[in-house]
Amino acid sequence: MRISGQQPTAVQSTERITLFYQKIVNNHSNNKNQFRIIAGKWRSRKLSFPGSISTLRPTTDRIKETVFNWLQMDLPGANCLDLFAGSGALSFEASSRLAESVTCIDSSPDATNRIKENCELLQCDNINVIKADALQWLSRQSDQYQFDIVFVDPPFSENMLDQCVQLLESGNCLAPDALIYIESGTPLDDLEVPDEWEQLKNSKAGQVYFGVYKRIIR
Repeated sequence: MRISGQQPTAVQSTERITLFYQKIVNNHSNNKNQFRIIAGKWRSRKLSFPGSISTLRPTTDRIKETVFNWLQMDLPGANCLDLFAGSGALSFEASSRLAESVTCIDSSPDATNRIKENCELLQCDNINVIKADALQWLSRQSDQYQFDIVFVDPPFSENMLDQCVQLLESGNCLAPDALIYIESGTPLDDLEVPDEWEQLKNSKAGQVYFGVYKRIIR
């Protein structure tokens, strides 16, 4: 029991801060708009995303588990790019699995603000959140970044995938042996990818088609 007027000790102050952040976490976990980190240092942690964005569609646990099993040997130490990040589910999964860095792009202020908030909750310092139109951002790149792994999951209804993959290659922001994950509402066989890309994996879950390509410079 603390005597009235007595200043709290360092331990008490730390406990209060911990309880404050735990309250925020509990508020987030009560939100029905949430996703789960599958594996890594934040395994099973749940994070919220804005329910106000109609096109926001986090990658499902089933698909994430498959995709990150494909990528698991390449993620540690990788520099990643998450285009159309939305909830940030792919960014946080990559960071949890020891990616060196993740650059996270989305045009929605609600989405990017929530991703930043979730970074603070996890005390995550290797996710760089940028509020920008993904296609415009790609068109401005010129050897500024060299990404090892790229996640491309645009809103299915906006038909941006073809333009996005071409900009990725022409923007010179891919490492020579980069891996590119693509998620689409239509079969990936219909997608025209750059000549330098070779499909390594592909699958389908419900109405979602997804696969991994490898950039090969011959």
